Amino acid sequence: MPLLGFDSDNGSEFLNYKILEYMQKRKHPVQFTRSRPYQKNDNAHVEQKNYTHVRKLLGYARYDLAELSPMVNSLLREDWCKLNNFFMPCQKTVKKYRVGSKIKRVMDEPMTPYKRLMATDAIDTITRRRLADEYQSMNPFDLRENIDKKLEAIIKRLKATNNFGLIH
Repeated sequence: MPLLGFDSDNGSEFLNYKILEYMQKRKHPVQFTRSRPYQKNDNAHVEQKNYTHVRKLLGYARYDLAELSPMVNSLLREDWCKLNNFFMPCQKTVKKYRVGSKIKRVMDEPMTPYKRLMATDAIDTITRRRLADEYQSMNPFDLRENIDKKLEAIIKRLKATNNFGLIH
């Protein structure tokens, strides 16, 4: 999918001229924005994914052992992302309206991110075929089993180093 915008946090790691220059000098320039000062909910949609995609799986522990980094990255990239993107449906808000003091939302039909992407014209035929082949080759039960095994290995390693007390 084409990159249309880059919305960063207000951290100094994002607010610099190198990134701004990179975004503007691309073949297809990208709009670079940042959250507004003192508007704590500007990144709310990104932050909610931290909870649903990371915290529910790994908790709030600090995984600061260097040897855990490849284990956690493997878990998230290889299995958790595939399970979420190919097999976990989500809903999008289609419309909001006010009834008295309450805001009502009209939601679309639940659909996986994979199905949403396949329903658009944003990807070419080669990518569409590659994603379809990848989808056909996966089994959600196998992915879940791999996730459980990797989590078990991570917890075992934490227990071995006495850092397990950090997990809530």
